[in-house]
Formats: sequence, structure tokens, C-alpha cells
Amino acid sequence: MSDKARKLFEALDLDQDGNLTREEVIVALRTKGPSLAASGVMPLWGVQDADASSALFDAADQNGDAVLTLEEFSAVVNRRFGWN
Repeated sequence: MSDKARKLFEALDLDQDGNLTREEVIVALRTKGPSLAASGVMPLWGVQDADASSALFDAADQNGDAVLTLEEFSAVVNRRFGWN
């Protein structure tokens, strides 16, 4: 798991409960995405609309429980953003 994935996960975890919901991902990317990209936490092209954010959530939710763990999230963003 990359440090970048962990940092992004923590930035998106709005209620800081250690998990991400679909709503958190959509809201956080919409409200924080541009500043996260500007600060280098994520690539600018990773800041997308609600549908793309929802699709990212679906790709990461490996067990279908509608909650993303750090491990699920990092597996997808590391691959999608080219992080090691």
C-alpha cells in the first residue's frame, strides 16, 4: 500500500471512521478534489464528476458491502493512478 493512497484515503474519510462510503467519496472528491490535486495528493485527472466517482467506488468495493476499507481503496487507486 502506498503512502499516497493512505493520504488520499484519509483526506476523503470525512467522518474519520476509517471507512469510506459512496457519499463520502463523491462529496469529498467534489469539494476537496481540486485542492488535493493542486497539493499533489492525487493527479488532476483523478478529479471527476459524481458518476466517475461512483464508478471508482464500485470498482474498489470488492466485497459489495457498500463501504471501502483502506485496503480496498488503495488496491484500486494504486493501480489507477500508477502508484506503487
